[in-house]
Amino acid sequence: MKRIGKMIAILVLVLLALALAGWIGLKVTPDPLPAYPANTTLDRTIPLPEDLPAPVARFYRTIAGESIPVIDSAVMTGPARLRFGGITFPSRYRFIHEAGRNYRHYIELTIFGQVLTKVNEFYLDGSSRLELPFGTVENEPKVNQAANLGLWGESMVLPSIFLTDPRVRWEAIDDATARLVVPFEDGEDSFTVHFDPHIGLLTTMEAMRYKDKDGEKIRWICEAREWGSFHGMTLPRVLAATWEDEGTPWAIYTVDDLVFNADVSEAIRRHGL
Repeated sequence: MKRIGKMIAILVLVLLALALAGWIGLKVTPDPLPAYPANTTLDRTIPLPEDLPAPVARFYRTIAGESIPVIDSAVMTGPARLRFGGITFPSRYRFIHEAGRNYRHYIELTIFGQVLTKVNEFYLDGSSRLELPFGTVENEPKVNQAANLGLWGESMVLPSIFLTDPRVRWEAIDDATARLVVPFEDGEDSFTVHFDPHIGLLTTMEAMRYKDKDGEKIRWICEAREWGSFHGMTLPRVLAATWEDEGTPWAIYTVDDLVFNADVSEAIRRHGL
């Protein structure tokens, strides 16, 4: 019996040591990804439209003034904290957008600063493809809807697309809220967008979004937590995404590097960096 008790004690100590090592490993921030090898060009602008709902007009005046840069593509790079299976991993990412049309997500989950696994997610020509550690999900109708909302939610980092894309429109709700209507397949989808009534900045974009290919729509909240200066504009620097049934963000992204209007036609369709 003493021998069994000793073996159990050793096993418990080993398990505690592994748990502690894992906890420490999840606190290590990985090295940043290299900056995207292109420069930003903002040589076209449009005047701020006159028919916008009041909080929307105030928002654009706050971030850019009366002239709104035209953005056709964006590349966002930085660190992230991503929760999978109840475990939050230090991560790093690169998101590539052809504004309002397509995206590719490249994500590395890490432990002890080393890559644990890589994720490639695509939304191209209205069809999604998720290459995940546990398998691939491709062109599922509910995932396509989720991906389309993801495309537009992430576009808060390139918010001029909400004015320059003729398929998009704003609808008034009140002095601090507006509805953003976006295209999806042959129809439309929408966000409820909230603005800070004091400083004018966007705070959250909310939509009913499918969480997986088999479930029902759940309220999804995309939050601009911090703002910074990028290329002469005030834009979100820290974004958080929350499913209502989880209550806390499953993803927090920090934008360290942001490139506009680079040629991404090849990069958006390849894997990795």
